[in-house]
Amino acid sequence: MSALAATPLTDLTHALAEACVQVPVAQGPAGISRELTRLAPQYAFREVLARGGWYRLGGVVDAQGQHIADDLERWAEAELTTHDDDLAAVAAAHADSHLRATRLTGKTHYWVARTGNGAADFIQIEIEELQEVVCHALFDDSGSVPASIEDLVDPRDACPGLQVALGVPFYTLRRVTGIAEFLAGMRAQKAELQPMHRFIAAWEASTASHATDFSNHWVIAMREHLDRYQQPIRSATPVAALNGAAPRFESNYGARGLALAESLQRFDRQIGYPMAWFFHMLTTKSVPHAVATVVVEDVQGGFNYLPDRDVQIVRDWLHRPYGF
Repeated sequence: MSALAATPLTDLTHALAEACVQVPVAQGPAGISRELTRLAPQYAFREVLARGGWYRLGGVVDAQGQHIADDLERWAEAELTTHDDDLAAVAAAHADSHLRATRLTGKTHYWVARTGNGAADFIQIEIEELQEVVCHALFDDSGSVPASIEDLVDPRDACPGLQVALGVPFYTLRRVTGIAEFLAGMRAQKAELQPMHRFIAAWEASTASHATDFSNHWVIAMREHLDRYQQPIRSATPVAALNGAAPRFESNYGARGLALAESLQRFDRQIGYPMAWFFHMLTTKSVPHAVATVVVEDVQGGFNYLPDRDVQIVRDWLHRPYGF
């Protein structure tokens, strides 16, 4: 019986969702780590990335900050239905209401734990750190009417720089995913390998796989939606687990030979593993695509500064390029 079978991810998901409600954000990620150790002691979970700067639409509050509705979009659609899809009538009905929209500002914390020897053999946990803030006035005193429902619920430059918080930040579980199983589901969707599968295969074939674990340096951004036949469609993108931007690739235009080799090695040292330049070329775009061409041209010219296995990966990419 595998480790995954011993503790089904559905059980871990339910238990962790309950734990997130109980752990105060004031404890920081260490509080979540303690819960993970308690709930799944057989896995060595570690936080590898926290990504912020995003938001989700919230609800509707009155002038005193009391909730009128918890779901802004649903409230707006109901108001439109009540007023025969006439935004002007909705605006007139609430002209003196001083209603404001809220947003949930967010940060996503990623924890990972290995479950096998393959690059994709790991569990990824995404936990959101959210806080509701008061945002824009839904209807201003001038009597102007939003051009569309989108302009009503999520106008450009909607939130002021100094936002008023409603309550304390809180954790909520987004998902627990067995990455190998997720990618296998993607593989079953179509015969042709998708970029994510090729990225994993390149990692496993490269010298990077002998230097470090894939999940030490990458998380997977996943999406699922239903197609027009109501069939689930999965997609995935690798995201570098970096605090801040990737290091700058320092190389003069047209560099090749020893100068290029030194630039590649410098970039790899900054990231922490060999062939980092190649994987960041495909994702963070820190390294120009032209570098791959020059690397192979150098090899053909007799100047080979990469192991053969890494050269083959670059050749394969030049033959059939892909990216994210």
